[in-house]
Amino acid sequence: MYRFSIEEEDWILRFSPNLQMEEAIKKAVIHSIMHLSKQLPKIPHGESFAIFNDEQGLMIFNVEKIPSLILTLAHIIPRDRWYKQQNTHLFPYVD
Repeated sequence: MYRFSIEEEDWILRFSPNLQMEEAIKKAVIHSIMHLSKQLPKIPHGESFAIFNDEQGLMIFNVEKIPSLILTLAHIIPRDRWYKQQNTHLFPYVD
């Protein structure tokens, strides 16, 4: 769990217990979150957002604002598990 401030609001960043990651990766996640300083306060309670990270993959965050300002990193989906649906077929996502 990490604490950080954005625009004079104190936030808590939690990591879902199903995620196992090194301390360096956790710090990289915090660094990514700090780039959302203007957008984060605008995301409503109960909503989610995603950050695409070249090294980690797709990171899914949940936002709680009641009773405290809490972000939970719920999932990290590696790039090799991204799929694109075209009609009734699924294909590996390639950008």
